[in-house]
Amino acid sequence: MTGKMFVGGTLSISAFGTCTKPMLLAHFYGSPTNTGTAGHEEILPAIILIWDRMGMKFLHAADIHLDSPLDGLMDRVDLPGDVIKHCTRRAFEAMITLAIDEDVAFVIIAGDLYDGDWKDFSTGLFFAAQMQRLGRPCFLLRGNHDAQSVITRGLKPPGNVREFSSRTCETIGMPDLSVALHGHSFPNRAVPEDLSLTYNPPVPGMLNIGVLHSSAEDKGEHEVYAPCSVAALALKGYDYWALGHIHTRQVLHERPWIVFPGNLQGRHPREIGAKGCSLVTVEDRRIVSVEHRTVDVVRWAALDVDAAGVEINGLIGRIEREVVMAVSRAEGRPVLARLTLTGATDLHGALLADTERLVAECRAAAISISGELWVEKIRVRTHLPQVEQADMLASLRSAFMEGLDDKAISDGLIADLAYLQRRLPAEARKALALPSDAQGLQALVDDAWAVAAHALGQMDRP
Repeated sequence: MTGKMFVGGTLSISAFGTCTKPMLLAHFYGSPTNTGTAGHEEILPAIILIWDRMGMKFLHAADIHLDSPLDGLMDRVDLPGDVIKHCTRRAFEAMITLAIDEDVAFVIIAGDLYDGDWKDFSTGLFFAAQMQRLGRPCFLLRGNHDAQSVITRGLKPPGNVREFSSRTCETIGMPDLSVALHGHSFPNRAVPEDLSLTYNPPVPGMLNIGVLHSSAEDKGEHEVYAPCSVAALALKGYDYWALGHIHTRQVLHERPWIVFPGNLQGRHPREIGAKGCSLVTVEDRRIVSVEHRTVDVVRWAALDVDAAGVEINGLIGRIEREVVMAVSRAEGRPVLARLTLTGATDLHGALLADTERLVAECRAAAISISGELWVEKIRVRTHLPQVEQADMLASLRSAFMEGLDDKAISDGLIADLAYLQRRLPAEARKALALPSDAQGLQALVDDAWAVAAHALGQMDRP
């Protein structure tokens, strides 16, 4: 900031060349959230004019699910703790750093800041510490995971956090910024009605932002909550709809902007690719850009490899190419990958029998380009080519298949598998899902024979 900005009742616009927007408000009001300082009310229109000419930014995030673990990985001893622990916290810290670096005027969190009730108060204390770092307004909406009825523990909210009412639509005005925000928090986890119908009309002369946790028109993997029509949102008269609930970034409409920013950090194998938030730039009370900014700290990737038509070395080469692409796209972040092998191949039995080598080959490919990649799971979805069964093992295969029709053999196998299941750790029991009846055994028969045939073939080799 250079020179005096207010002298004798006049305001010099040129004096603000090196002044940031929060500095401007702090000079006159003490902080961006204060209501005003006596004696400065008469220059508020001039402050707003300068603000408009300078432009401003705000950050839109959702579905942070603070302190939720990566699905099924916390007990994996082969995965380094510094990669899989506290991922949602580290992504949230990165988002706050982004907000500070971009000098945003405020932050919007459009639902599901939390994943459910806190295990202890450390979750709330972490959030409070990050709000202290942020040092500017944060507008918080409750979604289905952190609805008013879901969260039983709580702390007094930090002074710069404003939470939308769960009883009715609430409009929060920021006259210093010429911004009006409209939002309705979830009172309960399940909200089947269209909350957007209750939202207040736009405030004239303001940049109007609707904050809404909703599935909108999505009928995908997420549960349907507060569904609404994109066309109806567009006709509401708002300039921007800050949506939450869908974990994949989607821009449903432009001018007015209707945006799902996606979640900050992927938490399971279906949440692949870059994750982050939306940085919105405003000039002359109009939105001029909406940019996705990545803040995730671990990247999920799906490695889909066709095993048809190659021997083992050729297949390893295909896997290596997928690994290299996944590591490159992660831009220096560790990668958690699910490898799926498909296609008709004579390697089917060998692949089922030796997944450990495939895991090692993936790791080696990542190391070769100075990257970090760990395999969450390998799914062998290959099958043997359709060939004549007039070979040396045909009669043995028939006996193998017919053996499962023998109730005594089938019952014995089921009992053995049940014993094995009971001996496994809880996490392994969930992941393995061993068959518990004859129908389940039949579903595994082709893969079981492929492994047996591969083992027999290995015995014939010198």
